[in-house]
Amino acid sequence: MSLADKILAVNNDLPIRTNSPVHSGKVRSVYWLTEDDSRRLIKEKEYNVAEDTPLAIMVISDRISAFDCIWHGEGGINGVPGKGAALNAISNHWFKLFREQGLADSHILDIPHPLVWIVQKARPVMIEAICRQYITGSMWRAYDKGERTFCGIELPDNLEKNQKLPEVLITPSTKGVLAGIPGIPAVDDVNVTRKDIVDNFAAFNFTKESDVDLYEKLLKDGFEVISHALAELDQIFVDTKFEFGYVTDVHGQEKLIYMDEVGTPDSSRIWDGPSRRKGKVIEKSKESFRQLLLNHFPDPDILLNKDRMDERQALARDNALPESVLVDISRTYIDIAEKVIGEKITLSDNPKVEIVNILRDEYGLVD
Repeated sequence: MSLADKILAVNNDLPIRTNSPVHSGKVRSVYWLTEDDSRRLIKEKEYNVAEDTPLAIMVISDRISAFDCIWHGEGGINGVPGKGAALNAISNHWFKLFREQGLADSHILDIPHPLVWIVQKARPVMIEAICRQYITGSMWRAYDKGERTFCGIELPDNLEKNQKLPEVLITPSTKGVLAGIPGIPAVDDVNVTRKDIVDNFAAFNFTKESDVDLYEKLLKDGFEVISHALAELDQIFVDTKFEFGYVTDVHGQEKLIYMDEVGTPDSSRIWDGPSRRKGKVIEKSKESFRQLLLNHFPDPDILLNKDRMDERQALARDNALPESVLVDISRTYIDIAEKVIGEKITLSDNPKVEIVNILRDEYGLVD
């Protein structure tokens, strides 16, 4: 069996029973279940949700996205072997730790397969919640050009690239296009201040103003839990993105939960501790792939300049990356996942067939 066969690149064509179009993002596809199937599963599996909660099957792929483009390799390798299983395993681990430590629940109700979650519908908070404890990446590039204010937070002069910040910073941005908020452009991914969020909490989908404090607490506490656990593995948690939303539990109580994924190589920067102590940054996250792309192509501005998006998409479409590149990034993902969960990641020989069989035989969701 070839390497390409083990990769789940297309994940929006599974025969899961649904009345709605499949929603496909960069990496995951979401199948909203029928009302009958949602109610049946809630009852059969005793999920801790209201009986009329819509449920979905969320299937992760092995596709790799960087600079808002999907990349592919030679020989029909349209993803990174083991990437989906690694991301899900890491998120599952952190979400479980958050629950055990009394932080908050997640949107995940069940894990039928390493590439599949059964999730509850949530009302998302319209914030990409970024937490940072080192100055690097886009923040460093802006700082190096003279910027000192980030999301209303003033940074001191004389910071150096990759330096640890005086404290963990929250630098939120908008999730999607939010119209009608004073001083905030109606475009995706705009940096906002804490005051912006508090003054316009309803526009960001918070139920009440005090939930802004709760989201910040869950953000910082979650960051601390992951940072501490990674430090014990001699890995450094540099920065990450969290997402939040509201759900209703079986007693009709609304609660704020973690959503999307947490602490993964896709949503975070993680550095190797031993290398860092020697003065070298070794990325244990997708950042290494981003850096490779910046070095691989002669004009890196195409990847960094949002005004050159058409050229960037053509670059991703027309350039098959060497197989060795995708195998290397596979090792990065699997290595950090196995460190985090303390177990081996086993790759499926035919993930699509496995998923269909489980969802048909154990969940009755395939006709």
